[in-house]
Amino acid sequence: MNSQNKSGPISVIVHVERSTVNPDNLSLNSSDEFRELCMSSGSVVGAEVLCKIDRPTSNFFIKKGKLEEIRDQVIQLSAELVIFNNNLSPSQERNLEKALNTRVLDRTSLILDIFATRATSHIGKLQVELAQLSHLSTRLVRGWSHLERQKGGIGLRGPGETQLETDRRLIGHRIRSIKKRLDKAHNQKEVNRYSRKKGRSKVVALVGYTNAGKTTLFNYLTENFLYAADKPFATLDSVTRKNSVPELKNLLFSDTVGFISDLPTQLVESFKATLDDLQSADLLLHVVDISDKDYRFKKAEVNKLLHELGLSDIPIIRVNNKSDKANLTDLNEISENNNQQVWISALNEEGLDSLFNEINLCLFGLPREKWVSLYPELGWLRARLYSYGSVIDERTSESGLIQLRIKSNENELKELKLIKGFEILNDKLTQEAI
Repeated sequence: MNSQNKSGPISVIVHVERSTVNPDNLSLNSSDEFRELCMSSGSVVGAEVLCKIDRPTSNFFIKKGKLEEIRDQVIQLSAELVIFNNNLSPSQERNLEKALNTRVLDRTSLILDIFATRATSHIGKLQVELAQLSHLSTRLVRGWSHLERQKGGIGLRGPGETQLETDRRLIGHRIRSIKKRLDKAHNQKEVNRYSRKKGRSKVVALVGYTNAGKTTLFNYLTENFLYAADKPFATLDSVTRKNSVPELKNLLFSDTVGFISDLPTQLVESFKATLDDLQSADLLLHVVDISDKDYRFKKAEVNKLLHELGLSDIPIIRVNNKSDKANLTDLNEISENNNQQVWISALNEEGLDSLFNEINLCLFGLPREKWVSLYPELGWLRARLYSYGSVIDERTSESGLIQLRIKSNENELKELKLIKGFEILNDKLTQEAI
């Protein structure tokens, strides 16, 4: 029994473990994660029921003995809600509501409800509504049982369409309308991405499991004040802002929706516009809550989703966040000597210099100082290098070429070498010029 002093509907949550499922594919503390989801939705967890089954039953998903136990808890607590940490079929959901005489939600419905209460932007609300309608369209059967049949005879002939068919048609129209509006928003985002690329801005996207600390890190990097909280799905709208850290130049950071295990397929489909921000990124920061005892499972879940979304080719840096709360002596990753991970505490602003160095190295390569020559007609390129603060010294050669000593990086030098009339002087000439 778990008493809480918070207002909200009292709920009984049910954890059902499948003994036939490989336990290596499950989170060791899925019950803890689900409890946080329930409390995040605003409900008061009055009791928890644990049960194991070989396979779910077709009528109630669980055995009758456990059904009686849940009913007793509902009556004792006057619970208004029973929430299953599993996905239920529409018939199982209806049968459970009749047997328990209270509202029943499954895992997908709970996550959709949380998304509906947290979405703030226009696009976010449309995406959530699309996911809800897609989920609802499979749960209309018997919803209007008193109108589902057409009857013959004098005075009993229907209009030719049942209420169920009417609902399906209306939902179908609404889904198509939302998809058109989302496509329009998607096209606008494509224009914005093109403008960013044209402005030579690199995009760094923050990804990771929900409640890993992505928004806290994002707020520091961009000097924004987006809502950040220690609860699942505090961020539901993808946001892109300009970098404000002096050690990083010409970067844009994107804060994205957190991942979760068993993410409803309706959400994956509806949030394609948000996921497109990841596909256009030049670098991904995989933020991991290293203080979480289940961080290995959650890290693997995020990597699996990134692979499924076709993002495996984008460079990625693993950011081990909340390292101030972790017992680092127990972590195997320290001995791996992996250069693609850093250890930080975004809340306490610790270890961020190593993150900045890793981002610069991954995006731009090692810093270099070189003497270069430009044809006189490349005055626009000379002006650009000065505007970037790259020029250290300048001279004019006997043949009239502009010679500049610039401080740049490997990747930028490779791009500049493609410009006709731009040449990197060899080491001998460089030494003579110096």
